[in-house]
Formats: sequence, C-alpha cells, structure tokens
Amino acid sequence: MSETALPKDDVQPALEAPVETVNSPEPRRGNGLAILALLVGAAGVAVGGWGVWQMRSLQVNTQQQVAQLQALSDQAQSLKLNEQRLTARLEQMPGADELDARQRLVTQLQGDQQRLNQRLETVLGASRKDWRLAEAEHLLRLASLRLSALQDISSARALVQGADEILREQNDPGAFAAREQLAKSLAALRSTEQPDRTGLFLKLGALRDQVAELTELAPEYHDRGDSLLGLTADGDGASRWAQWWDQVSRYIRIDFNADKNIRPLLAGQSLTQVRLALSLAIEQAQWAALNGQAPVYSQALTEARDVLKGSFNQDNPQSQVMLEQLNELSKQPVTVLTPDLATTLSAVQGYLERRNVNAEESVKPAAKAAAGVTPETSP
Repeated sequence: MSETALPKDDVQPALEAPVETVNSPEPRRGNGLAILALLVGAAGVAVGGWGVWQMRSLQVNTQQQVAQLQALSDQAQSLKLNEQRLTARLEQMPGADELDARQRLVTQLQGDQQRLNQRLETVLGASRKDWRLAEAEHLLRLASLRLSALQDISSARALVQGADEILREQNDPGAFAAREQLAKSLAALRSTEQPDRTGLFLKLGALRDQVAELTELAPEYHDRGDSLLGLTADGDGASRWAQWWDQVSRYIRIDFNADKNIRPLLAGQSLTQVRLALSLAIEQAQWAALNGQAPVYSQALTEARDVLKGSFNQDNPQSQVMLEQLNELSKQPVTVLTPDLATTLSAVQGYLERRNVNAEESVKPAAKAAAGVTPETSP
C-alpha cells in the first residue's frame, strides 16, 4: 500500500506542474497590450500636441503676415503721398527754357564775381603797396628831422636803410631814380663820423665832480741855506733872535728876486665862489656837447680854463690835470656837417606821384567796363 501511495504523490505534482505552465502566458499578454495601448495613447497625445503647436505657429505666422501687409499698405500710402508731393513740385518748377535762362544768369554772375574778386585783390594789393610807400616817405622825413635837429647820424642811417628796403620790396623799375638817390644818401651817411656827445657829456661830468675836491695849494719856501741862523754864532745872544726869525719865516718870506706874480690864497667864501663858477662853466659845456652847440661848447671850456688859470696855483697837481683834460676835450668835435636829404625825399615823392597817376589811368578802363556790364546783369 505504501508503494501505491508514493505514486499518487508523484502524480499530483506532475498534474499541478502543467497547470502552472499553461496559465503563465496569459498575464504577460495582458501587460503587453497595456503597454501597447499606453504607447499608442502617448503617440496620440504627442500628435495632438504637435498639431496644436503647428496651429499656434500658423496663427503667429498669419499675424506676422497680416502686420507685414499692413506695413506694406502704409508704405504704399506714404509712397503715394510722396508721389503726389513730387508731382506738385514738378508742376511748380519752371520749364526747360526758363531753366536755361537761369543757368546762363548763374554763369554770368559767377564770371562777374570772379572779376570783382580779382579787382578787389588788385585794389587791396595796391593799397598795401601804397601804405608801404607812404611809410618809406615818412621814414625819410624822420631821418631828415633827426639830422637837422639832433645831428643823429646813426638813427638817420637806419631810417634811410629802412626806406630803401621798402622800395626794394616793390620790385618796380620806376623806382630806380628814387633808389639811386637813397644809395647816395646812405653812402654820405656812412662816410660821416658820429660825434661822441654822450662820451663828452660823461667826461665833463666826471670833471665837474672833481671841482668840489679842488683846493688851493699854499706856496712853499725852499731853504737855500741863507737863513739868519747861519749868520750868528752858537751861544751868542742873537741866536735866540735868529731862531725866532726862523720860526716866523715859515709864514712870512721876502723874496727880492721874485719872477712871477704872487696870488693871495683863496679861502672860505672866495674858494666856494670860484668852485661854483668853474662848475657852472663845465655844466654849460655839458649842455652844449649834448645838444651839438659848438660855439657854446668852446666858450664854456674857455671860461673854465680861465677860472683854473686865474684862481688856482699852476703848481697844484689837481689844477694841472684838470686843465690838461679841458684842453683835450676842447679839441673834440660836438657838431658835424650832416648830408642833406631833401633831394632824396623829393625823388621818392616824385616816384609816388607818378605811381598814383599810372594807377588812376589803369583804373578808368576797368570802371568803364564795369559800368557797361551793370545794365546787362541788372535784370
């Protein structure tokens, strides 16, 4: 019985095993269908979303196209308005004949403007030259005045040189005669020596400062051995008298063989007056030297020398030195014979007059031509 029971147990698992194997494929098929259904649903949703997106993009494109159409319509409207305005302007513009006439007038006006510019440049250039020539004439007048009033050779030479440079800038053959006279005047001025008036003034001033230090020299007695002391013996009573006489003889001397006049010594107010007279004479010589007054200069120096000779001792070294310097200064010239610039000034003035006449004659034809052109251009 046990043997029969064992097979039953073996049969039951065998029967159960096929049942399990037969039922297992059914749930797997259901899952696949569900997954397939889900995929189909997702695809449908995706297709629906894509369709919605396409619809929205189409709507946006439609709106953009509508906006572009509206902009094109506005542009067309503005172009139409511009066309109408241009048409109105074209209707207002003159015709071809009138345009040709206006073009001719513009061309004529341009030519007249060019001629006026040329005339203006000519007039301005001529006026500049006239100013420069007038300046040259003024320089010559100044040079003549400096020579006649102050005898200033250096300044006159510089002024004449400036006038010659102005005429050279003109580059005009008509100025040959005037430049020739200028060259002669320059040569004469260069050959004339300028007196050193300033130097004379300063030298006289130095002498004038020395006048205050000028003193009178007292005459001295030189003992020749003939004193009374040698006539008396030592120890004698008369020796005291001789000594006293020797002391007194220092102040009083009697010279029986005097060969020149003895002048009294100057002191106090007399010496001051003499110094003042000498100082005034030298000051007058200074003024004459600075202003080129030769007679006054010579007379003042002569008075100064007379004061020195008449009031001061000739043995005084100060008086001797001052007298020598006054003699040297009296030989110096304070004036000079200046060249005459009247001929040169007349030559330059004649050149200016001829130039002005030629300029007036050249302007008359241009004025007539301008007067003839004016009626034609006035319309």
